[in-house]
Amino acid sequence: MEKLQTYDSLFQKDLAKFYDAEEIKNIFYIVIEDVLGLSKMQYSLNKELPLSEEQSSRISNILKDLLKQKPIQHILKKADFFGEVFEVNPFVLIPRSETEELVDLIIRNHRDQLPLRIIDIGTGSGCIPISLKKHLPEAHISALDISKEAIATARRNALRLDAPINFVNADILEWEYIFQSQQYDIIVSNPPYITPKEKEEMHPNVLEFEPHLALFVEETAPLLFYETIASFALKHLTAEGDLYFEINQYYGDETVDMLQKKGFKTVILHHDMQQNPRMIHAKK
Repeated sequence: MEKLQTYDSLFQKDLAKFYDAEEIKNIFYIVIEDVLGLSKMQYSLNKELPLSEEQSSRISNILKDLLKQKPIQHILKKADFFGEVFEVNPFVLIPRSETEELVDLIIRNHRDQLPLRIIDIGTGSGCIPISLKKHLPEAHISALDISKEAIATARRNALRLDAPINFVNADILEWEYIFQSQQYDIIVSNPPYITPKEKEEMHPNVLEFEPHLALFVEETAPLLFYETIASFALKHLTAEGDLYFEINQYYGDETVDMLQKKGFKTVILHHDMQQNPRMIHAKK
């Protein structure tokens, strides 16, 4: 009968060619919490815990998938985001901590401003609008995505997490044909922003398993979605409305400059916890 600590060592040895030691530890803790219900602290007190045949088989199968560089979130079909657990799959981006910072910024700026009308563009798993709804319950929130599969995933997340959202399956590049007189107090988006030349810096578990539709833009038009959404915002934001973007860290100044040229009154560039330019808050 295998002991739990045996798998800790096995994860470190087998995954070392793909991840650094700290990341392997974090993946291992996610696995044992899912399979055994043990927290990181509980593991430290139960390293010699004998595993059942079923538990050993489950952990071994997860490790086999990890060796194919499949993301742990796709293996477990879930990801943590802003205190909730979201269903994820190959049709949606895995929610990331930088996006949590964007959600936190919006909540801090608007928690006393109710009721709000909000739209999230390129919603994916629905992590942004659902998290906003949980913390700004009086807000009326819509979410748009071009992918039918993403919308279906986001709907399931919203239903399970009891967060009523109006979902729209549409292409924001065709916004002039979709939206009429709707007005929003907040427009938020984490659109595709990675250029082809940046692929070399990306981990295979992103390149091979996450949806390219939600990741990449053409090298010749790196700000395509930002420019489109900014134009949409000029028409569909309320007079004192707010626009929030998660951005490509390599195009922070260019994105700020574009928004200023379009006429946004205040444009603030925010850095994430790694001190990379990651978020923009603009006022109409």
